[in-house]
Amino acid sequence: MRLARLLSFALALVVNFSVTVRAADEVSLWPHGAPGSEGQTAPEVAEKTDAVRLSSVHKPSLTVFLPAKEKATGAAVIVMPGGGHRFLSIENEGTKCAEWLAEHGVAGLVLKYRLSREPNSPYKLEHSMADAERAVRVAKAKAKEWNIDPDRIGVLGFSAGGELAAHVGTKFEPNKPDASDQVEQQTSRPAF
Repeated sequence: MRLARLLSFALALVVNFSVTVRAADEVSLWPHGAPGSEGQTAPEVAEKTDAVRLSSVHKPSLTVFLPAKEKATGAAVIVMPGGGHRFLSIENEGTKCAEWLAEHGVAGLVLKYRLSREPNSPYKLEHSMADAERAVRVAKAKAKEWNIDPDRIGVLGFSAGGELAAHVGTKFEPNKPDASDQVEQQTSRPAF
């Protein structure tokens, strides 16, 4: 009897979760290739230790977790995982956080950014910072599609991701109204 109750509870959690969070989509930040990543073709590496660690990132992206429409507040948070710029703690400091946000009515957008301290990395910290700025711009450009308010997009970072969040919050770039790229027409300034 106790096992039956436990299974019923677990099933209720799964059903409730599937109703409150829309399946995640991955959106490229740079559809024509990230500046500075030319010629980088190595596949991403996902290593499972106590959680999933991601490395060898050459195609920065946002993984989008949207709340159910009836719960949506219009706010969004770009989540920037940590990992000392050597890897991304993509599960514990990324998807789990974004899922929690979506369950509570806030769109969670997980940033997968290039790593400057990974062994043999061709990247510098400026590449990671450019990915963070571009993530804010992409979120604003896709705000209508994702049912979020472009004036209610914030950033949250863990460790190395916190460094990127602080950069975007203090050294943001203005919009470029004459840019041919619709994403670049947005400012990289987060609301919070």
